[in-house]
Amino acid sequence: MSSTYLVALGSNRRHRSYGAPEGVVRAAMEELAAFGTVTARSPVIATPAMGAAQRRFANAALVLDSELDPPALLAALKHTERAFGRRRGQRWGDRVLDCDIIAWSGGAWRSKGLAIPHPAFAQRRFVLDPACAIAPHWRGPNSALTLAHYQARLTRPRPLPR
Repeated sequence: MSSTYLVALGSNRRHRSYGAPEGVVRAAMEELAAFGTVTARSPVIATPAMGAAQRRFANAALVLDSELDPPALLAALKHTERAFGRRRGQRWGDRVLDCDIIAWSGGAWRSKGLAIPHPAFAQRRFVLDPACAIAPHWRGPNSALTLAHYQARLTRPRPLPR
């Protein structure tokens, strides 16, 4: 049975073959087609560094139809990260490639090392901005809110307290 996944990608380090982070993300989007059918690709956007990272990121999202179950897709994504040169290191540090499953058509999934929807997606513009470019109406499990709603919560101006 095929499932549909929303996958976020990011890079902030050069790759010897793919060049700057934007090229890394574009190449990774092509590589992920090996795991199913990519039905939508967001633009690659530049985002500020976070945490221990020292360089700006290139971020994107894609929608993937795949026969893989969530743990198998996660294993495939982690294999792809390693193939692109990612090494274990500092959390929030610089990396050649980062791929995360943000959501899937099967609803919620919880297992050791994997939580879908991604626990922090609603607080991350670097995930929501590209995801909303391709799947603004995607709803989280057990939620009436769409990705566009979550994005609006992060981006709309809030009135100042009186």
